[in-house]
Amino acid sequence: MTVHDESDKESFDKEGFLKNIQQWNETMAIAIAKAENIELYDAHWELIHCARAYFQQFDISPEMRPFVKWVGQQLDKDKGRSIYLLSLFPQSPTKLISKIAGLPKPANCI
Repeated sequence: MTVHDESDKESFDKEGFLKNIQQWNETMAIAIAKAENIELYDAHWELIHCARAYFQQFDISPEMRPFVKWVGQQLDKDKGRSIYLLSLFPQSPTKLISKIAGLPKPANCI
């Protein structure tokens, strides 16, 4: 699923991940989320910004287990649960969060 027109083709890889994270902005995130059939609310934004902070601190896109633990430490323990992430970002939370946050695809995602 793509959100980009021909002029954006060079900015995104074939799976729709942004090639240069410096180009990311919230308008872009909304468009990517829409293409993934996700409407962004405050809870989504909290995790998106958390993922960007995780990337900034660790220089790697978040993988599920470490990200869940980190979210629990940064936000609160109820949000640091995989079921919570799944409720907001179905199927593959860290893959979707990373894509919408303009981060590279996490290493363990297929």
